[in-house]
Amino acid sequence: MRAPCGAEVAAATTIVEPESVAEISEVVRFCEANEISLAPIGAARTLSQIRHAPVALGVSLKRLAKVVAYEPDDMTVVAEAGIAVGALNSVLAPSRQRMPVDPRDPELTTVGALIGASQAGPLRLSEGTARDLLIGIRFVGHGGSVVHGGGRVVKNVAGYDLMKVMGGSFGTLGIITEATFKVRPIPEKFCLAMLSYENAGDAFAAASTLNDALPLSHLDLLSPNLAAQFGVNRFLLLAGFSGSPLEIGYQAQKVHDLTGAHGEILDDDRAHQAYEKLRDFDLSFAPLTAQIAVPPALLPPTLDACKCEFRAHAGSGVAQILLLDTLTADVSRNVVARWRESVHAARGVLRIVAASPDLRPGLEIFDTPNAGALAIMRRLKSAFDPAGIFNPGCFVGGI
Repeated sequence: MRAPCGAEVAAATTIVEPESVAEISEVVRFCEANEISLAPIGAARTLSQIRHAPVALGVSLKRLAKVVAYEPDDMTVVAEAGIAVGALNSVLAPSRQRMPVDPRDPELTTVGALIGASQAGPLRLSEGTARDLLIGIRFVGHGGSVVHGGGRVVKNVAGYDLMKVMGGSFGTLGIITEATFKVRPIPEKFCLAMLSYENAGDAFAAASTLNDALPLSHLDLLSPNLAAQFGVNRFLLLAGFSGSPLEIGYQAQKVHDLTGAHGEILDDDRAHQAYEKLRDFDLSFAPLTAQIAVPPALLPPTLDACKCEFRAHAGSGVAQILLLDTLTADVSRNVVARWRESVHAARGVLRIVAASPDLRPGLEIFDTPNAGALAIMRRLKSAFDPAGIFNPGCFVGGI
């Protein structure tokens, strides 16, 4: 055991670092017997931003950080949950392959956090999210039992529902210890168009035109205060595209023809540097940050109604929204209520992804589903965690 440090302080009172799955099972059995709350921890960035109070015990996965099996010809990899996404991709890179999920700071994002917190970045447009690549999972659950789902081959669909249940469960059902993913080839070349506009309407119109015309890798729009980090004081559209040199040449010309002289097209190192800055945007500096998901066509009017700064994944209907002003607890609750009203009117969902500690106690982190859906979720929690020790009070409806 050790004292927490850094972000861990807001996530857990004490940290343990098991060296094996067997040790994790022992920890779970001990906690169940003694009614001690626990939560799996990678870098603790997610939990530190959404928990109202720390759990008693944080279970760090840093010592379970190996690649268990990698089959380049089958394009599959099995990895322990404590390995960082960046480290995993370093293993795949010599074979010109990658796991094409791009959470913020992949060198700090563990595979367990990637799955459990449903983390994804700009490449969600072309590559999907972790749940689209996940074909097998292992976790420690009630009684310290080790549970398996799926397999190590793409065509094996056993345990499909179990994998979807663990994705985005925020450690409330068990501790993920291992995952199997499909991997994909690294594109030969990558370019990025940076286009600026005076107003959001023109920027979203250009985004829609590009999305309809080209197979983009990503398509993101920043409001002016966030675009300032790129040296731009207008709405900034960043459209990435990849492929062979011939494909890149065609797509670059197409972008120019469709958008005119609204910016420039970066290639090679400059394109990758701009993409990484976009991917690694740390929005937790704001007092209040939320993520919304609505039908893509309804994203522009929803953001307009929310009246906030944003980073929008324009082709996916997903956006991170934030306020930069200092807020009181009462004001923050009113702001979130207004945001939720606008998002729900667009048939979407909202969750808080970061809030100052003084604002957090009065906020509902997740949307509350209808009574029937919530009842099913409570039954699921009860079945997976009858002792109620796995990250309690940190999910939908206080689960």
